Amino acid sequence: MNLSMIVFVAAGGALGAVGRYGVVSLAGALIGHGFPYGTVIVNIVGSFVLGAVIETSALMWSPSPEIRAMIVVGVLGAFTTFSTFSLDVVTLVTRGENVHAMLYVIVSVVASIAALWGGMALTRVLIT
Repeated sequence: MNLSMIVFVAAGGALGAVGRYGVVSLAGALIGHGFPYGTVIVNIVGSFVLGAVIETSALMWSPSPEIRAMIVVGVLGAFTTFSTFSLDVVTLVTRGENVHAMLYVIVSVVASIAALWGGMALTRVLIT
């Protein structure tokens, strides 16, 4: 770990955190705050983008370690967030919304994995 790597990860983290804030805020304003739609959206979108970045890196692009860390650890690490996801689940359970909590867990996990796979597949089609 060196100062350059830290700066790149921090810059990416700032971008990802602001992006997450924007998506969560917009989702709340457009869809409502009764269910953590924004967190679901960022986890799915972030997984898709991660899949696309990983596949692009495997097929045609070899970013520097700093750029890769900036995107994967910084931007996407701050944009997607399982800590917020965990808090949302506990909040729903605490409110007695066990069905919503279970649905939230299933949709978030399954859709995020599917989105990552989809990002890889789409990128493979577009690049090869």
